[in-house]
Formats: sequence, structure tokens, C-alpha cells
Amino acid sequence: MGSSRLIDRVRGAQQRFKTTTPAPGGGGGGGGGGGDNAEFDRIKKALHAELIESLDFEQVGQTPREELAGRLRATLTEQVEVRNLPLNRLERERLVEEILDDILGLGPLEPLLRDPEITEILINGAERVYVEKKGVLQRYPLRFQSDRQLMQIIDRIVSAVGRRVDETTPMVDARLQDGSRVNAIIPPLALDGPTVSIRRFGTVPIMAEDLVALGSCPRPVIEVLRGAVRSHLNVIISGGTGSGKTTLLNVLSSFIPDHERIITIEDSAELQLQQNHVVRLETRPPNLEGKGEVTQRDLLKNCLRMRPDRIILGEIRGAEAIDMLQAMNTGHDGSLATVHSNTTRDALARFETMISMGMANLQDKTIREMISRALDVVIQLDRLSDGSRRVTAVTEVIGMEGNVVTTQDIFVFEQRTIDDEGRVRGCFRATGTRPRFADRLQKMGIDLPPDLFRFRMEV
Repeated sequence: MGSSRLIDRVRGAQQRFKTTTPAPGGGGGGGGGGGDNAEFDRIKKALHAELIESLDFEQVGQTPREELAGRLRATLTEQVEVRNLPLNRLERERLVEEILDDILGLGPLEPLLRDPEITEILINGAERVYVEKKGVLQRYPLRFQSDRQLMQIIDRIVSAVGRRVDETTPMVDARLQDGSRVNAIIPPLALDGPTVSIRRFGTVPIMAEDLVALGSCPRPVIEVLRGAVRSHLNVIISGGTGSGKTTLLNVLSSFIPDHERIITIEDSAELQLQQNHVVRLETRPPNLEGKGEVTQRDLLKNCLRMRPDRIILGEIRGAEAIDMLQAMNTGHDGSLATVHSNTTRDALARFETMISMGMANLQDKTIREMISRALDVVIQLDRLSDGSRRVTAVTEVIGMEGNVVTTQDIFVFEQRTIDDEGRVRGCFRATGTRPRFADRLQKMGIDLPPDLFRFRMEV
């Protein structure tokens, strides 16, 4: 974090505690912890204001963040001990941490962001917070002091990536330093107060072995997908919201050889590629005058002039589908992308729709021929009723028969039942069909044992 941004953050905290008052009986920053919450908030506000007033902003700008946090923690701890405040040890520790979180971090959100089990944070106004743990959505005992405090945290998040949110631009996408995706929408569009959705990504990327261990994708399927990526097949990942498309895209991208030049294009940068030669591009929304927007399609067109070996498009959702398929058909094979869809067949239909919207003069047959020539493999991901994410189909795009794009399933997951603990039970199995792309893999030195296409695994 730059020194100027840190100074702005501390000054923002100073202004906030001059202008806001805790809600009577509210849970303040931490949402729990025993004792009288109103008294706790009163003490917290007084200590916070005193600490801010004592800071030398010039010194703050010259002090590394970790060192500054250590000094502030020591000062706060000393003040709490000297005053002999009517708080037990746990409450005193909580008091210190909450003040530090508000000055240097994202206030009440910091404990949630430190919890590795929380994968999603949903804030519906200042008083209602939900989190997802192990695929299950649950209410979290947390309250913000007011909508004003929540708005200031939103502004802190979006300003860090050069964006803004106000009444003229009440919707915004941003990301946290750890790559987590943030969407915020504020009044007047959000009627019940500022609303925030945070999709979290682990600091340590999930790898192929993790998917196998979690039961999301069996090893034979991983081996086939590894071969498909290494042999420059064009792969599309299909699935609904929260099904794990970006996670699988990260895993597949890890199979790309390190010497290849990779260019990623995203609305909000989320991918965590481990290769050395990676160029990351991100779209830009229009400014207040409605100018300066840079779309995924703009970046994709420019990307073709940047000598990519691989193009990875975070999500195809519009006219960029045309340029992506054209790139796949003109020497930029080995591309990866995701698309929102419920089945692999629906994914192809969505491509057809998106191309039709961008080029209305094309005939349906021409569009389908473009799709059948460009795409090789479509992977379907689903989020099941127990919260687990699984690969439910791996489908090969074969070609055209008449006016229809023909496909064949290579692997499928069949749900059988739900056990007494609410877990989905089923079977991963190969369909017994050897994919046509197996010959291409063999020419690339990747030999797939016949057993891969006969396996069956109960889960």
C-alpha cells in the first residue's frame, strides 16, 4: 500500500469517527463478544478518536504498513491497560483489533476476510450480513454502525482499483488485494441500503490435485483435460454462478507450458496464473461523461496484435464471442474461456445467440459452422444442492450434421440420491466413447490409456 493511500485511509477513519455515532445496542464492528455493546462502542469510539488525533501524518506516510500496525497495536494496548477499562481480556483484545481493522483495513469485514472457510460475503444493508461456508449460506452476527460506515468501506475498496461509486455511478465491480471479486450497488438503486457481494478466492490457488481430493473432478478426467490443454485444443468452461468456473479455469491454465506467452482478458482480474510470461488485461468502465470505456471486445482485438500463444478470456457474455471464435479459427488455438450456461448444449446455443446479437446478418448455419470449427471441448460445472461443485460433463464438439452442431459426451456425472447427511451421492463415469481429439493428443506425444475411457467411480 502506498504511503499516500495509507494517509488517506487514516484521515478517512478520523473523519468517520467525528461524524458517525454507533447505533444504540448495535454490534459495532465485530458483531458479538459479550458485555454491553453500547458501552463497548462508546469506549472504542473514544480510544479511536484519541489515537487518530495523536498521529503524525508525515510519519505515517514514511512508515511501512506492518511496522505502523505494530506501533498502533502497542499504543492501543497500553492505553487500554492504563485506563483500567471495564472490559475482560477477550474484549480488550477485540477492542484493539477492531480499531486497527478500521484504520488500516476494511473495518468489520476484516475478520470475515481472514476466515479461510468463508467463500462468499453478502451484505444487504448495514444490518444484514450473510456468508457462505462449505457451500452453505448462513446469517452472520455482524452489523455495521450505519449505512454511512458501509458506504465508506465500499468507497475504500473501489478507490483502490481506480474506480468510484456514487449516485451517478451506483453500480461498480472491483477487487480486493487478494483477488476477491467485489460487486456493490448503492441507493437509489438498492432500496434497503448499500449492497455488497464479495466472491472470495484463496491466496493459495487450487490445483488439479485439490480438485481430485475434493471430489470435484476425478483423476482420469483431469488427465484428459491436461492433455487437451497441452495439445492446444480450444476449451470452454460452462456453468452457473458460483459453480467454480474461474477455479477450474485457473487449474486448466496451470497445464499451459511455462515458455508460452499468455494474455488474459477479464472484467475484473481474478485469475491467478503461475507462469512467468503472462500479460493481464482488464476492462475499464465509462467515466462520468460516458466516455473512455474499454470493453472485452476492444481488449481482445488489441490482444491479437500482441503475439499471444494463448488467449484466456475470463467470461464471454457478449459480442466478444465473435472475435474469440474468429481468433480460435485463425491460428490462436489453445484458447480458454468461460460462459454462463446450464448444460454443454446450452453453452453452444448461448454462443449462437451472442454471435447473432453482434452480427445479425449471418445465417444460422454459418454461425453454427463457425462454432463447430472453433470449439473442441466444453466442460460443464454444476453447484449441487449440498454446496459441492463438480464437473458434470466433458463434451467433445465433433462438427456439423446438416444444420446441427454435433457433440458427444466423454465423461458425465450422474446424481443418484442424497444421503442422510444431505450430501449428494452419484457416479462419475466415462461414456465409453474414445474422443476424436485423442489422435491429435497422440501426435503431440500425449498417449491416453484406453482405461481412461472405461472408468467408473462412485462418490
